[in-house]
Order: sequence, then structure tokens, then C-alpha cells
Amino acid sequence: MSQIPANLRYSDSHEWIQDNGDGTATIGITDHAQQALGDVVFVELPEVGAELATGEEFGVVESVKAASDLYAPLGGEVVEVNALLEESPESVNESPYDDAWLIKVRLTEPDELESLLDADAYGELVAGEEESD
Repeated sequence: MSQIPANLRYSDSHEWIQDNGDGTATIGITDHAQQALGDVVFVELPEVGAELATGEEFGVVESVKAASDLYAPLGGEVVEVNALLEESPESVNESPYDDAWLIKVRLTEPDELESLLDADAYGELVAGEEESD
């Protein structure tokens, strides 16, 4: 069973979002996503300053099994990328909600956070996917 922290919001493409309370949000991939990918070997992220539109592809996570595109759950400007992932992409498997966050974004529309899934709704999405596997 995947970990689904209650304090985060989620996208249906398996990114988690933490509202930092200052007009920025931290984005990563969920425990469910990293389990489905398997051993992560490479993470490609955007440059600081990149403008992201909601739903736009912003990077790639590659594992020994597959490559998976990352999609921006919210629009905004990338203000920080996690440099740790360049040297240690496997940390996505080890700590998807802590050390292995992907990017921090200054939100264009902070109200968009409310349109994302809460932990219960994301848990239902994951359960449905696991049943269909």
C-alpha cells in the first residue's frame, strides 16, 4: 500500500503538491508513482526561471523499466530545482515526499491548489488503478 500524506494535494498524473504558504508550492512524485516506475536512474527537470502551464510536461523520470513524463499540476515559474536528484536520482525511490522533491514553483494562480485531489480522493484513484492491474 502506498503512503499518501494527508497534508499534501495530488494530481491524477501522480504528482504531489505542498502549499508552502508563501505563494510557492513544492512538487514531487508520489510513493505510488515511484513504486510503479521501479528503480529510478535519471531525472530531467526544467531550468530555474522556466514558466509552466497547468498540465504541461516539465520533465522526465527514467527507471530501469520505463521513462515517465512529469506534468505540472499547477502553473507558475520554477524558482528552484532539487539538485540532489542530479547526483542521486535513486532518492526518488527512497524518499519521494522528503528529500526527493522535484521543483518549487511560484504559483500563477494559487487558488488552483483547491482543484487538486486531497489525500482521500487520491487514495481512491490509486486503489482503482491497483484493482485494474
